[in-house]
Amino acid sequence: MKKNLPFEFVYQVGALLVAILVVHSIFAAYIRPEAEAILEIREERLAAGELFAEERSLYVVLKDYEQESCFILMLWAFSIMGYKFRNAFRERETLQTEFVNVGDGMSILPEDTREYTRPIQSLADDTQDQLLPRAMMAALHRFSSTRNVQDVADAVHSICESESDRLDSELSLVRYIAWAIPSIGFIGTVRGIGDALGQAYRAVEGDIAGVTASLGVAFNSTFVALVISIVIMFLVHQLQLIQERVVLDTQTYCDQKLIRHMQVR
Repeated sequence: MKKNLPFEFVYQVGALLVAILVVHSIFAAYIRPEAEAILEIREERLAAGELFAEERSLYVVLKDYEQESCFILMLWAFSIMGYKFRNAFRERETLQTEFVNVGDGMSILPEDTREYTRPIQSLADDTQDQLLPRAMMAALHRFSSTRNVQDVADAVHSICESESDRLDSELSLVRYIAWAIPSIGFIGTVRGIGDALGQAYRAVEGDIAGVTASLGVAFNSTFVALVISIVIMFLVHQLQLIQERVVLDTQTYCDQKLIRHMQVR
């Protein structure tokens, strides 16, 4: 699995750069111009003394830099999770493959392990790096060296447990993103409230437009950040559930398709 780490790192960095480029382009070319146009129309109507029911515009809600940062991180997290979902589904497909063809009533002896490892060794390198082939190879090698079925079961369990720990640790970046997004929203809240307090003197004079705009920044940033964080955490839990099921199903596969057929004379 180590040889996949450089590719995954490059993928994550590339995904971040693409997310920055895409989101910033959308905000600069579409969302902020639309929001500015809506705010200008609103100011003109207020200056004319026109009474109207103000409608909440999505462009105005999203226009600030904190919201842009949240969407960049969201797209980055989606890219990372998409890569891990793909790997999990590939591992799931591997469970449908018969690497060791052992019929009912047949036994695997320590002397036979080399015969059963050949089909696995002939697989492509990326397939051999998947959990099930690695677990089966470890089981066959352990059976050949120790001639003890319990040691084989312990080896499979150890590999599956270490794989589960690895998958959990690799989700730390996504969990950090899910934590960082609400934090950015709270930064927008602090900035908006600070701007509103700085314009308090104008509100005392009767001009509350600046205060309300600043408070809008404060609440909009938190609102967007919390919604995005909820979506990301839901997907993280779904990904973790799929990964845990793959690990458990791999261990069950090894028990039913391999270990239960092992015998020592």
